Amino acid sequence: VFNIFIAFWYPSQCRLWGDHGQEALESAHVCVINATATGTEILKNLVLPGIGSFTIVDGNRVSGEDVGNNTHTLCKLHFILIALKQNRAQSAMELLQELNSDVSGNFVEESPEKLLDNDPSFFNRFNLVVATQLPESTLLRLAEVLWNSNIPLLVCRTYGLVGYMRVVIKEHTVVESHPDNMLEDLRLDRPFPELTEHVQNYDLEHMDKKDHSHTPWIVIVAKYLTKWFNEKSEQLPKSYKDKEAFKELIRQGILKNENGTPEDEENFEEAIKNVNTALNRTEIPRGIEELFNDDCCLKLTEQSSSFWILVRALKEFVANEGQGSLPVRGTIPDMMADSSKFIKLQNVYREKAKKDTAAVGSHAAKLLQSLGKAPESISERELKLFFLLLFSVSHMDNPDSEIVLYLMLRAVNRFYKQHGRYPGVYNYQVEDDIGKLKSCLTGFLQEHGLSVVVKDDYVQEFCRYGAAEPHAVAAFMGGAAAQEVIKVITGQFVIFNNTFIYNGMSQTSATFQL
Repeated sequence: VFNIFIAFWYPSQCRLWGDHGQEALESAHVCVINATATGTEILKNLVLPGIGSFTIVDGNRVSGEDVGNNTHTLCKLHFILIALKQNRAQSAMELLQELNSDVSGNFVEESPEKLLDNDPSFFNRFNLVVATQLPESTLLRLAEVLWNSNIPLLVCRTYGLVGYMRVVIKEHTVVESHPDNMLEDLRLDRPFPELTEHVQNYDLEHMDKKDHSHTPWIVIVAKYLTKWFNEKSEQLPKSYKDKEAFKELIRQGILKNENGTPEDEENFEEAIKNVNTALNRTEIPRGIEELFNDDCCLKLTEQSSSFWILVRALKEFVANEGQGSLPVRGTIPDMMADSSKFIKLQNVYREKAKKDTAAVGSHAAKLLQSLGKAPESISERELKLFFLLLFSVSHMDNPDSEIVLYLMLRAVNRFYKQHGRYPGVYNYQVEDDIGKLKSCLTGFLQEHGLSVVVKDDYVQEFCRYGAAEPHAVAAFMGGAAAQEVIKVITGQFVIFNNTFIYNGMSQTSATFQL
């Protein structure tokens, strides 16, 4: 049965990543730490498409808990048939190899902690390491070893109805990105002067065919947005009806041949396709507003941290140079355009981002001087890290956002570090652990200067999870993690950057750059 499945599946996957991608997959050696439900699901989704070889590192024995978590029919039968207490890594390896006889499986009956103590170079033999259900202290040690050896690490965890992935990779080059659309900070609703000047240099009505068909879609949308404001409405197209009318306005601008038939202009099609996402409003997220209004920002002292000084500097920027907006992010998506036009447009955004960053830095230097500190006491590196955090905090304006689940997982890790166990593992501990976990969460938020409201419901729910690993969530995470592993190995498609959260309660997911 599996041979028939593989014979059917291989042509499909080759259409996705090609023969060269399949060759890279078949020559790869992946290590998965812990044969948990999540770990075995990841491997199942790597063995079926033909990963070259895998090694399972797990020093634990099979237990009744493993049988309960791993409800995959074959896996459960396998665990029941063998005597309980057999090594978990060996049991999982034997089963997984039955899925694809062309894949080589290995196991190491050792805990990752002991391997890191006695032979950290053990992990250098792999193309990629996947760590599942590991405590934070072990993950930090493993990440350092792999980072120094330039070996990608994918952290994957199932915690109750929450799934979590994080990729730790020094450098990853993607030759074939197969890009998807994504929201960008384009400022088309509030164009900055440099962007307006650049767009005005384009005269779409008097261009030759070559220039017309190689004009970046951002410029096209900006030009027709000006026309929309002049002829239709002073407001951005919001409703479905308005957006369809705006798309039709752009469509009318496509060149026509002598027979009146529209030419094939991919850049205009790109513009029409991106209308829904390009016209998002430029606003200050609620999470940033809360930081601006925090006493730590409004009442700086000599003891104020660099973070709060930079928040105040950002507030000063928004009130002055930013004219009510945050600094420009400075990135644009890839698009159909000739190299010269694309690079010029890209430089407009990049230079504006540099200018805005420098302005925030200037405000920070003045604030430092007023506090009796050296202007250079906040480094350029700190400023860059602050902007990374800034764009992450932008996602925290929703109290039910998936980022709250990430904060809860960090609080759970702190709980484990303090108490040597996870909250609510046993029913009688749940009520007592709620207060302890809430204290861990508060400490984490204060330590990182995060003004985020987390509902008590989340604290109670994470205590009730008791670190359980439901197979339904583990199966979803296994598929998602295997997909990212294949992206890294084949060098195709863009991996998530850099944190992924799955919310099994609402069946939603999100990625965050943290």
